[in-house]
Amino acid sequence: MKSETIELDGRSVARPLAAIVGPDDWAQVEAAVRASGTSFYWAMRLLPAEKRRAMFAVYAFCREVDDIADEPGELDEKTRRLELWRDAIAALYAGRPVGLLPRALAEPIRGFALRQADFLAIIDGMKMDAAERVRIVDRDELVLYCDRVACAVGRLSTRIFGMDAETGERLAFSLGQALQLTNILRDLVEDAERDRLYLPADLLAAIGCVDTEVATDVLRHRRLPEVCEVIASRARARFAEARDIVARCDRRQIRPAVVMMEVYGRLFRRLTARGWQRWAEPVAVPSSEKLWIALRYGFL
Repeated sequence: MKSETIELDGRSVARPLAAIVGPDDWAQVEAAVRASGTSFYWAMRLLPAEKRRAMFAVYAFCREVDDIADEPGELDEKTRRLELWRDAIAALYAGRPVGLLPRALAEPIRGFALRQADFLAIIDGMKMDAAERVRIVDRDELVLYCDRVACAVGRLSTRIFGMDAETGERLAFSLGQALQLTNILRDLVEDAERDRLYLPADLLAAIGCVDTEVATDVLRHRRLPEVCEVIASRARARFAEARDIVARCDRRQIRPAVVMMEVYGRLFRRLTARGWQRWAEPVAVPSSEKLWIALRYGFL
C-alpha cells in the first residue's frame, strides 16, 4: 500500500494514502456537526477553511464520546466503547487512523500540533460522566473534572485558532472552567435525577450536608444556596479572566470562543438573577437567541 510520511508529536510516521480525507468525507463531518443542532456551528463555519475543518472534526469527536457517556446503557459497555476510542486515538497518533472521524482528525492534529494528551483527557472526563453515579470528592477533583470535559477541549481549540501557547492555555483554563461550572449550576435537577452530583462533598460537608447518598435530597438542604454561591463565585471570576484575555486578542481569530463566552455569560447572569433558593426553576438561553449571538459575534 502506498503511503506518505507525516509528522505526529515530533515523530515521522507513515500514513497510508487511503487515510487521506476527501471532500465527500469532510462534507459528512460537517453534516454531522450541523445535525447536532449546536448554535456554535455558524461561528465555526465562519473560520478559514482549514481551521473550520479542524474545529468540526474536534467537535464531532467530543460529541461522539459525550453521547457514549450520556446515552442509557450498562457501564461496562460504555467503558468498552470509550476504551475503543482511546485505542483509536493511539492508532491515529501512530499514523494509522481507522474510520472517518479519526481520519478527519489526522489533518488538524498534524497542522495544528494538537496533543494526544488532550484527547485522552476528554475520554477520561467522559468516563467520569459515564459512571452509574457521580460524586465529586472535593474542589480539587472538581477542577480536574472541568479540565477533562471542558478545558482540554479549549486547549485543542486555541491551538486551532492560532493563539500563542501561553495565552491559549490561560483562555482554555478560564473559559473552560466558567462554562462547565455554569453547566453544573444550570443542570442541578437533571443531574441529581440521574444520580450525578457535581457539587463537591467538602463544600457540602461545610454546610452540614454529609449524607450524599440520595442526590435529589441534597438539593433540598436548606443551606444549598451557600454551596451554589461558592461555585458561582468561582465561575464569575473565571468569566472575568476570560473576558480580560479575549480583550487582548484579535476577536476575529477566536470567534467560536467569543460566541460561547457570550452565550454562557448570558446564561450565568440569568441563573444568578433567578437566585439559588429557586434552583428548581429552569433557566435557558433560547435557540433563537443563541443563533443571534452566533451571528452577531461571529461576524466581528
